Amino acid sequence: MTSTPLTPHDHSRNSAGFQYVYPVLSRRAGGVSVGINLNPNQACNWRCIYCQVPGLVRTQPPDIPLLTLEAELVQLLAQILRGNFLTDRIADPEQRILKDISLSGDGEPTLSPHLPEVIDLIGRARQQFSLGASVKTVLITNGSQLGRSSTRLALEKLALLGGEVWFKLDRGSAAGMRAVNDSRRPPALVQRDLARAATLCPTWLQSCFFRLDDAYPPEHEIAAWLELVQPLSPLLKGVLLYTVARPSQQPEAGRLSPAEPLWLKTLAARVRDELGLECRVSP
Repeated sequence: MTSTPLTPHDHSRNSAGFQYVYPVLSRRAGGVSVGINLNPNQACNWRCIYCQVPGLVRTQPPDIPLLTLEAELVQLLAQILRGNFLTDRIADPEQRILKDISLSGDGEPTLSPHLPEVIDLIGRARQQFSLGASVKTVLITNGSQLGRSSTRLALEKLALLGGEVWFKLDRGSAAGMRAVNDSRRPPALVQRDLARAATLCPTWLQSCFFRLDDAYPPEHEIAAWLELVQPLSPLLKGVLLYTVARPSQQPEAGRLSPAEPLWLKTLAARVRDELGLECRVSP
């Protein structure tokens, strides 16, 4: 295993020498996140212009050998919780803490037919290492597969583990979703799927804002985003606002730049005032 220090600017999938699990230093989590990659072929059904996955393809993920995945997860957790991983790889002592186990990886995790079984094996690993409520299990998803019974079952299982859904919603209009996520899903269906997720499992909204050609999203896009979320506010845990921190691997990469912290904080204030939701900012 490499001894290179982890940083928030490098989320390499092979930083610990495994095929399906990897550690990252997460800005949003505030410590170490163990990622599970169910899309090692870089398969996704969206193409977000800020995506940092090289070679992204719009296809289905492969079958995953679940015994191998579970063995890798147990090995990495043992290195973090019982070995020298944190002192060897994390420079800041305040960040030497395991914060979550995250299903994200190199594409949309809910495309995997194995998702319910993966939640089960995470549950076994949590029990083996006596992980408490301070270490969350998180599913980061675009929500597009909530119509599948297997996805809904996975969310029910995730809720039983005390886990959370981080539901990606970067824009609120059809045009905005096409421009940022290359998604043709109507906003009304996105809203329906967000409601489905929030009724099955504690759900946070995860939204990425940035400058495109040095311009922030126009006010009508911000208003559409707020309007889509507003009716569902009572169902949601809150909003996670962030901006780009690592280089995009998409053709639009040269056109993107981070949102300034003050701009994000101003938007967060609107979320709190207009939606009545907790809002966390990761500049």
